[in-house]
Amino acid sequence: MIQSMTGYGKAVVTYRDKKINVEIKSLNSKAVDISTRIAPIYREKELEIRQSVTKALDRGKIDIAIWVEKDNASDATPINAQLVENYYKQIKAIADNAGIPYPQDWFVTLMRMPDVLQRTETEVLEPEEWEAASRAIDSALKDIIAYRRQEGAALQKKFGEKVDNIESLLNEIGLFEKTRVEKIRARITDALCQIPNVEYDKNRLEQELIYYIEKLDISEEKQRLANHLDYFRTTMLEDGPIGKKLGFIAQEMGREINTTGSKSNMAEMQNIVVKMKDELEQIKEQVLNAL
Repeated sequence: MIQSMTGYGKAVVTYRDKKINVEIKSLNSKAVDISTRIAPIYREKELEIRQSVTKALDRGKIDIAIWVEKDNASDATPINAQLVENYYKQIKAIADNAGIPYPQDWFVTLMRMPDVLQRTETEVLEPEEWEAASRAIDSALKDIIAYRRQEGAALQKKFGEKVDNIESLLNEIGLFEKTRVEKIRARITDALCQIPNVEYDKNRLEQELIYYIEKLDISEEKQRLANHLDYFRTTMLEDGPIGKKLGFIAQEMGREINTTGSKSNMAEMQNIVVKMKDELEQIKEQVLNAL
């Protein structure tokens, strides 16, 4: 079944005082192209994250964002009280020695001093937290895959309609084939009759007409196009990534339609070929979104 490369998934997992958020977006691309925005604590796992995303999504331009929301009370930056006291003593001593007044607002002055509000602890990724983050990533991946399948079902329905339209137009072309041959024969014969005092070998003319008409025969093109249409339908039901394969089949369909148009030599048939090209172009545009 078809999956679209367009998708969106999001998951949130709570771990202690943290909310771990994972958001994954994807668009169509010829290969896998992953961009990441990962919270610093999880950056050591970036390679593992990329491998998981590539395995699950296979192809597409993929953006993954992982960020952490913390409880405000627990996330407050601690004040280094010992350092504040040290700054206070130094500033007071300098003011006394230099005979200059003390600051009007001690608190504002001290809070501006270096490293007073600087975190000194280093966050370490615990196995339990990474397990929670992994659950969020897996959940977001399942979410985006479900989205892709939903979009893929819409693509499959549209492809089915376009293939049916091309097949219907192909059947219309068959209605003009016999008339076309008769018109070509009559046009050549009438042109010869209009040439005064001309004599020609009717048997040779018949041979040449047969050769010419055979060159304009589109039976093989019609059969091959019909086969491509059936193959396109069958391929849509296959599992796994099939977007590139559908694109190749669409290219082959285009070749047969183009050859049919160049051989048609009849306005009514050429009009139908134009309609077939229009239907096929819509398939080609949408197949770029198929995984």
